[in-house]
Amino acid sequence: MSLSDWLRNNKAAVTAVAVTLLFAIANSILLLKDFYYLSLLPLAGLVLLLFVVRFETGLLCMALLTPFAVNMALMPKMELSMPVEPMMILFSLMFFFRVLASRSYDMRLLKHPVSIALLASVAWMLITSCTSELPLVSFKYWLARLWFIVPFFFAAAQIFRDKKRIRQFFWCYAIGLIAVICIATAKTVGNFSDLQTLHRVMKPFYNDHTAYGCVIALFLPAAFYFIFSRNSKGWSRFLFLAIFALLIVGLFFSYCRAAWLSVLGAIGVYVLIRLGLKVKWMVLLFGIGVGVFFVYQNDVLYQLGKNHQDSSYDLAGQIKSISNISTDASNLERLNRWASAIRMWKERPIMGCGPGTYQFLYASYQRSYQLSTISTNAGNLGNAHSEYIGPMTEQGLPGVALVVCIFMTTFATGVRVYRTAKDKQVADMALAFTLSLLTYYIHGVFNNFLDTDKLSVPFWAFTAVVVALDVYSEKKEPQLTQPQTSCEKHDIQ
Repeated sequence: MSLSDWLRNNKAAVTAVAVTLLFAIANSILLLKDFYYLSLLPLAGLVLLLFVVRFETGLLCMALLTPFAVNMALMPKMELSMPVEPMMILFSLMFFFRVLASRSYDMRLLKHPVSIALLASVAWMLITSCTSELPLVSFKYWLARLWFIVPFFFAAAQIFRDKKRIRQFFWCYAIGLIAVICIATAKTVGNFSDLQTLHRVMKPFYNDHTAYGCVIALFLPAAFYFIFSRNSKGWSRFLFLAIFALLIVGLFFSYCRAAWLSVLGAIGVYVLIRLGLKVKWMVLLFGIGVGVFFVYQNDVLYQLGKNHQDSSYDLAGQIKSISNISTDASNLERLNRWASAIRMWKERPIMGCGPGTYQFLYASYQRSYQLSTISTNAGNLGNAHSEYIGPMTEQGLPGVALVVCIFMTTFATGVRVYRTAKDKQVADMALAFTLSLLTYYIHGVFNNFLDTDKLSVPFWAFTAVVVALDVYSEKKEPQLTQPQTSCEKHDIQ
């Protein structure tokens, strides 16, 4: 056999070897020239090729890698979560190209109330970026929000038309999360008496124990659903049971009080939904609760001020410390951040100070009598610690109104699908993912993480699940009350 014949018969192998050699040579030259970041270009090319050839697989790869991603400073004053955020940027560009080239995006998804609320929120964020006190910071923040929602909401909602993709997405993120839980739990053993160490065992994968606990709580209801799903049989059901058990262990050792409360809140709402309570009555009950708090806030705050139990590695002590607003540093700092945020909002109630700018501006709005032992003027300990107060401060009243609208519309959609879906499996799946999202809505009172990939990836994907189930699931036929005939009336009499 001649050389030309051999090359023709082994074209695939020769191509693979040639690409590998070119990749190695290109990287070696770039590294020798100290162009470290340019050495990633061949890898970026391979990722782009994956998105072109296997678009849906690319989304699952990002979900798998997200729990392991770490922040890296690629240039001064710019950090990206590597490797997933560059992948999200490439994926978003590829998604726009595919939609513009094929014009095949399902308009039912785009016209869905959740999508409309989300688009309005993004548009308002862009407007407030133009009026921001730090426009460059705000535009970077807005762009980051785009590459979170484009892949994991707008692209994912269409991909999740195939319900197998929903399960696959859950598996991909859960595998990475379980690996992090195992690592963090192993670090926890032997450090039970050191609460500060326990708050850092999940690093470098998650910045602190609150984000770690929040994402675990987010996955618990969905994991519980998959255990009893009719598609989970044999070893599959056992694996989901193992995932659920490890999530419980991770949630307990996260020592995140807000995450614990969010799970309890989701269980309470689940009971109300099963009892058949309408969404409007749930909202009314919540509104009454908030109103009662403000009416009796002086008495409530007085009683809370008498609690001196600080955060503790002891479960009972940790639970009791939830209501300690007199000595617990974490609670005091959260109140300090909220008070500073409200002072900032009062200066610009409609437009806000600009998306992403709170942490750079709040220092001068602090008051000495509200400072805690962990207060700082450097803005290096996070943002406003609320998914509601933060947008209100940075984007004004319209900003927080749109956030609440997204949350409420998604919740109402999930409950509606649960009650109207013809397929019981679809109904149960919609309820499970709605309760998962509800854990974040509750946790969002105390923290906000939608500016990070760790929470944005599952949060927007779970929102896309609810929307996709609503758009693509078959609904029950409405039950019409038939009028009685004269004979039936005679029989009744």
